[in-house]
Amino acid sequence: MKRYLVFALVGPFVGGFLLLLTTTYQSGYWTQTNLGEVGKLFVVFFKTLQYSYLFGFLPSLMIGAVDDILLHVRRIGPLLRMLLVGLFAFILAALTYGSRGSDPGAVQFILYGLVGLVPAMLSSWLVHRYVEEPQQAAAAT
Repeated sequence: MKRYLVFALVGPFVGGFLLLLTTTYQSGYWTQTNLGEVGKLFVVFFKTLQYSYLFGFLPSLMIGAVDDILLHVRRIGPLLRMLLVGLFAFILAALTYGSRGSDPGAVQFILYGLVGLVPAMLSSWLVHRYVEEPQQAAAAT
């Protein structure tokens, strides 16, 4: 249960911020702004944080379920599990958001894929690092 809580708390927060960064980059915001206007980005992020959790809660739990399933496969170690979960989230996010915007291509595909990859791998690492895993508990007894 702690695994899903980590994914539900970390995923929408980090993914929402990365999605905001990606959409501002795609819109050309960073080419026309100075360092003083970066504060506006954080204001928008905190004003839209509720929507990040509203729309990112279930996808984060789905990625957590994939991580939980891969945990029970004995041949898959923690590092490979993190990579597989990140790859799955990368593909899912890239296909979900990749058709947005007017610039289809590899850069857009990669940027929107990172919106899924980074929170999934970070959540999987946090779970591996701080949540007791059943296989380790069974091996200790």
